[in-house]
Amino acid sequence: MLEGHQLLGLGFAVIGLWHFFNHVKLHALSSKSYTSTLWFPTTISRYLELHFVMASCTIFIAMELFIAPIHHQPFDPDGTIPSTHLHNFEHSSMAMSFLVYAIFAIVLDRKCSKAQNELTHLLAAIAFTQQFLLIHLHSRDHMGPEGQYHLLLQLLILISLATTLMGIGRPRSFLVCFVRSVSIFFQGVWLMIMGFLLWTPGFQAKGCFMHLEESGEYLVRCSDDESLHRAISLVNLQFSFLLIGITVFAMSFYWVIVTIYGEKVEYVSLIKEEHYREEDGFVKPKGAIDDVESQSPKKSKQEQI
Repeated sequence: MLEGHQLLGLGFAVIGLWHFFNHVKLHALSSKSYTSTLWFPTTISRYLELHFVMASCTIFIAMELFIAPIHHQPFDPDGTIPSTHLHNFEHSSMAMSFLVYAIFAIVLDRKCSKAQNELTHLLAAIAFTQQFLLIHLHSRDHMGPEGQYHLLLQLLILISLATTLMGIGRPRSFLVCFVRSVSIFFQGVWLMIMGFLLWTPGFQAKGCFMHLEESGEYLVRCSDDESLHRAISLVNLQFSFLLIGITVFAMSFYWVIVTIYGEKVEYVSLIKEEHYREEDGFVKPKGAIDDVESQSPKKSKQEQI
């Protein structure tokens, strides 16, 4: 059963891959009329993607607040938040911000078309900002391999945040959308790896183990400094190998989609060359000479005789 990081990571991976496919497809079909968007309608339902985001966030919030906690109760009897459940509220707050984004994306599409694209980008940027801050200022003891996983995750979130903000001012930039889609997909894969290698018993690095702290939380600890340094180095290697793998996957996926949906290039005769050069903005000045031979000075009839 998927829990916590795995469930959240699966949602990010699906959305990132869906965005990547659609951005590449739209750009391949018509690069001149391409404009970036943050969600894509489908033939099944116009808001299927946003409904998926809303459902994933709702399930994740329910798991963090009512399913994962002991006794399925996030609050103490006096109504306060116990220290052991602070991270559950932090995780659910991240999901709430993306839930707000999805809800208002639907509202803006239905009721307000003016500045819809810009406001949708802003909502997504706010969600990424909150995600970054809550992970950076996390209540858990992010030390050792767990801290290294979260440190590298923050790098991916910053890339998603930066490219989302850039999308407001550069809506026609395919590269911005390309990087954002890949970073969201990367986030999802990295979160799933974190969930499996950190919180699945027996998957921790050699010399490290899950330890029940006095606070009642399970944290990953290492037996000595050598094991700790080895575990952190392994996290760095995992990130490096995954970066290479996702780069190869992204470029290969791009090549396949462009091959399938790419613009058909028509070959034209040299007679029409001037027409196409003018369309591209290269206008030859009046009186310009094309023929190389004609560039040589013409001899007068007397010289020819």
